[in-house]
Amino acid sequence: MLEFGAVVMALLLGVRLLTGLFRGKRRSYTLTFQRQVVLLFWPLLCLSIGLPFLASFLFAGAIATYELVLLLAFSALILGFAAPALALHLQYYVRNHATEVVFEPKQNILEVYEAGQRIPFGRADLVRVEYVRCTSRRLFWSNYEYLQLHLRNGQTITLTSLLLKLGPLADFLRNANLQTHQRLFCIIRI
Repeated sequence: MLEFGAVVMALLLGVRLLTGLFRGKRRSYTLTFQRQVVLLFWPLLCLSIGLPFLASFLFAGAIATYELVLLLAFSALILGFAAPALALHLQYYVRNHATEVVFEPKQNILEVYEAGQRIPFGRADLVRVEYVRCTSRRLFWSNYEYLQLHLRNGQTITLTSLLLKLGPLADFLRNANLQTHQRLFCIIRI
């Protein structure tokens, strides 16, 4: 089984290398499976290791009180690490599942499409830009961040880290009244 896994991994890396050689720099961003796996890797790994262990106690029969306390503490630890990341992922997915961003900083292009329809705005239309990041860089949910573009017409466009890495986009918009906030848990506020 280990050899099969190594062969599959080598094939995936080979295909990725070949496809990377024949495509240009990406400038259109949508929700992709690859980006979601990158963000969900550690929470899913935590659940896949911890939950089978916890399920084994269901079939153990009667357990001692100290084992029950340890079981509850271990369950809280697993869910405490994975559940916030899964909740943020779900909220970000619901918010940006139909969003596409065309971003080319060298050509001064930033376009946002919602359900295939372009949302028209320019730099002059931006009242302020809020960039919300996680205070800690070591938690499972620390890569979940969002950027909100507040337009003159009252509309707010929210772009999440599920679409693209937001650091370069925030740098691109730094002269558009960029406000950076840090929070422990980056729930999107309306």
